[in-house]
Amino acid sequence: MVPAFVPNGIEVILQSENGLLGIGPPPSADQEDPDLINAGKQPVTTLPGSSFFSSDQAFAMIRGGHMNMSILGAMQVSCHGDLANWTIPGKMVKGMGGAMDLVASAARVLVAMEHNARDGSFKIVEKCSLPLTGSAVVHDVVTELGWFHVSAEGLQMREIAEGVTREEVIERTGCRVIFAFDLRPMLPS
Repeated sequence: MVPAFVPNGIEVILQSENGLLGIGPPPSADQEDPDLINAGKQPVTTLPGSSFFSSDQAFAMIRGGHMNMSILGAMQVSCHGDLANWTIPGKMVKGMGGAMDLVASAARVLVAMEHNARDGSFKIVEKCSLPLTGSAVVHDVVTELGWFHVSAEGLQMREIAEGVTREEVIERTGCRVIFAFDLRPMLPS
């Protein structure tokens, strides 16, 4: 979903672990090609200069440390940067996917997720209760409430979304939040 939010005039080269480098914005319904999908099986477009390759080559790029940043979702993130995003105990899972490779190899890990689970429970917590994908791997978390940075002191909020209060952030977060001295408004998407 990241390509939908890249502003015009900004060049970002996105890679999908199923073998596509140069992912473009989401296609309109009449542009969808069932053979052009990302690792989440969502339809994508390509940009000029895009290339296709096998999954093993995609993972060679990832495992070789050639990715500047990994952007992925999560079921839980701790204030220490621990990530749980591959399974819920007792649920059928067909495999763990490539998230462990992505978080172990990228220079930065950004988690983009909803701030709370559907049942209202915390997704940003003091300690993850779900099986970890990686320990102390998350650098930043972006939710509909704002942007948080994982620092040595803990979870620091650096940007806050329009209409969101500090009290709401505290109430909806399962760990202590440090508000940056220069807390800025989050840019609209």
